[in-house]
Amino acid sequence: MPVPFYVGFIFLLAGFVQGMTGFGSALVAMPLLILFLDVKSAVPLCILNSLVITTFLALKMRTHLDKKKILPLCVGAIPGVIIGSTLLKKVDSELIRTGLGIMLISYSLYCLLQNSPRQRKLHRAWSYIVGFLSGAIGAAFSAGGPPTIVYSTLNSWSKDEIKATLTGFFLFNSYLIASVHAVTGLTSINTVAYFMISAPFVLLGTVLGSICYGKIPQKLYLQLIYAFLVFMGIMMIF
Repeated sequence: MPVPFYVGFIFLLAGFVQGMTGFGSALVAMPLLILFLDVKSAVPLCILNSLVITTFLALKMRTHLDKKKILPLCVGAIPGVIIGSTLLKKVDSELIRTGLGIMLISYSLYCLLQNSPRQRKLHRAWSYIVGFLSGAIGAAFSAGGPPTIVYSTLNSWSKDEIKATLTGFFLFNSYLIASVHAVTGLTSINTVAYFMISAPFVLLGTVLGSICYGKIPQKLYLQLIYAFLVFMGIMMIF
């Protein structure tokens, strides 16, 4: 089968995962895309498709979007991106990635083994710290999602508030990174061509995932998030 068919199917699956959980499209897409495309094409393509996913989810979850929750994360991410780009790349990124992976697996398994994962009301200052960490880690080695995901699940929020907060933050990040890619020339004509093919697939997947999300109770939703975090931790280590 031609490569565009595989790319479309990959983003159908990626869109479904993020439509259901609020994150994880790149986690699904990247390992599969690099079987057919080089990394320099796969990364911008993932970002462009994330614009489709996060824009759709933001519109769908608009009544649950709360700027008081999302804005501090975005503000914290900006200096995080700058510092991550200049400092964290100078240290052993493999060591940091492995440490973060172990932390994610340990935390998520702990939450999964509890009958009722403990949620609480965190001080607002934590949102700036988490935004900073997400920006720094994401800029250093493209793995900035976990701090925000863990922070959202720790708060005493409903599943709609969790998903809306993740969507708002990832929407900001996606547009920021896509702009950087465009300015620096990382987004090529070939990437745009693949995006035009894959965009309808990722939108369909996101719609289907959102339908499934509506049928998931709060407890099961949190368990799905922790399960995906375990998988993300394993991916980081290996």
